[in-house]
Amino acid sequence: MDPLRVGVITGGHTFDVINFHRLFRRLDDCDCYIQSLEDWSAGVRAVQDYDVLVFYNMHTDLPQDAPGGKATRAAIDGLGQGEGIVLFHHAILAFKDDPVWDEIVGMTDRTIQAWSHDEQLRLQIADPDHPITSGLGAFPLTDETYDFRDVSGEDSHILLTVDHPDSMSTLAWTRMHNSSRVLNFVPGHDEAAWSSPAFQTLLRRGILWAAGRNIT
Repeated sequence: MDPLRVGVITGGHTFDVINFHRLFRRLDDCDCYIQSLEDWSAGVRAVQDYDVLVFYNMHTDLPQDAPGGKATRAAIDGLGQGEGIVLFHHAILAFKDDPVWDEIVGMTDRTIQAWSHDEQLRLQIADPDHPITSGLGAFPLTDETYDFRDVSGEDSHILLTVDHPDSMSTLAWTRMHNSSRVLNFVPGHDEAAWSSPAFQTLLRRGILWAAGRNIT
């Protein structure tokens, strides 16, 4: 089977470029194309060209006011056609008050209260039977935390949790947006987290699951 075509959308926040590229090169079965929001949205087939879209952007403006303007608005509105969608780390904070993004994340009022870097966490598997988490146990991770409200409701299925005074408790959950599978995956600020084998396994599996591929 051909590798997945994965668009990785960035912007609105600085990041470690070298190690970010290395992270996505490590993912078997994935051809990853890292690009800015405006470059992605400018494509005539911004959604259809990819099997999965991984958003790592943190533009806090509404899509029409973000880089790309009307094209970005149209591309965001076009999500949900069966492509996989992964919101990675700070992407859950993007496009504040946008109803489409609220639906993809699974919550409104996405206002962060505080954040803290280099916290020592122990992530817990909330659903050991899900394909993304199957066979994995609790694992340590050094990462940024968000003091942020937790997702709730029957439309979101929680996969990962953490018990830490400076962190939201739900760290990964799945849901649907129209006909697209969605994974919201909060961990992953920098190389301290990206270098974790368990983290890499979860990210790769999450991308494969979002695409509807079998996970091996």
